[in-house]
Amino acid sequence: MTQDPLHTKLCDMLEIEYPIIAFTHCKDVAVSVINSGAFAVLGEAMHTPDEISADIQWIRDRVNGKPFGVDLVLPASVPQTATLDDLMAQIPEEHRSFAKHIKEKYDVPEPKGSIDLHQWGGLNQEMARAQLEVLLEERVPVICSGLGSPAFILDAAHERGIKIFGLIGKTRQARRQLEAGVDGIIAQGYDAAGHTGAMGTFSIVPEVASIAGDTPVIAAGGVTTGRHLAAALCLGASGVWTGTLWLASRESDVDMIVKEKLLAASADDTSYSTCISGMTMRTLKCPWTEEWAKPEAPNPLSAPYQMLLSSDYIQGANDHRREDLMTEAAGQGVGFVTSMKPSRQIVFDLVEEALTAFEERTGEAD
Repeated sequence: MTQDPLHTKLCDMLEIEYPIIAFTHCKDVAVSVINSGAFAVLGEAMHTPDEISADIQWIRDRVNGKPFGVDLVLPASVPQTATLDDLMAQIPEEHRSFAKHIKEKYDVPEPKGSIDLHQWGGLNQEMARAQLEVLLEERVPVICSGLGSPAFILDAAHERGIKIFGLIGKTRQARRQLEAGVDGIIAQGYDAAGHTGAMGTFSIVPEVASIAGDTPVIAAGGVTTGRHLAAALCLGASGVWTGTLWLASRESDVDMIVKEKLLAASADDTSYSTCISGMTMRTLKCPWTEEWAKPEAPNPLSAPYQMLLSSDYIQGANDHRREDLMTEAAGQGVGFVTSMKPSRQIVFDLVEEALTAFEERTGEAD
């Protein structure tokens, strides 16, 4: 090889050394990854506009001008505007009763109220728009849409020098976003944590890469090792989007109980279901996912109603640190996450493993 196989057009676009994007809800993880030569996207869907603004400034104070991204959810299918009480009132009694059955069967405690999981950007379009306005005003270098098409904000973003990345789970979604003019496509396979479609990573990445032209494609879904990174580049991606990998890192603010569950988990310990948010989502198995998978369970509601229904369970489990109840979004690559390491070390391990993989196949790495 005459060139560094890890130097891609994504590196040039984002001015980074390594084609690795860390998606995280933890500011400390984001800063560590950025200062290690990779890129980080901070998930802010659960935060208020004021909190988002403060988080942006916190990162800027620690990365010496290096670029970063922020991820929001922008679903078009949720109500334009509605109060929490209005939405809760629309949940059918059958579903309320089933949620109550789970709560009683497993002695699920009441939330303490320190964090309100009912409030998030997917609740209604008005809330998502308020969050988005902060990103535009702050001129965040990259805005990612983890759910919903970001096409409607392209003009406003580009006028401010902001790049827009869209996360997709279907090739037709990628085609629409490419036609709209997004700056990057995150092609996410079924292997992924969180909200994901039905195609496997190995299928969707080359399919999207074949139509993307000069637009960088970022491979997502089960990426937890350097071999995954090398494979993604061979499939036509310009980089990888990683999430599960950072949950058990030293800097991560994920509860230690959940970290230990992640370190012990394999792909078989994940569940792919609509029962948490109303959209297909991969998480660690827990009583909530297991009960909704039973034949007698009602069909999960659409978003945002199912998320409202599951929030008390999730928040109660987290607030009271009930290991037997707790869950977390986790991809099928979780089995490779076996130790708590500093985020900086995770970046360097990915790079070393990827270069080794190329060297094993070609006899040279650069």
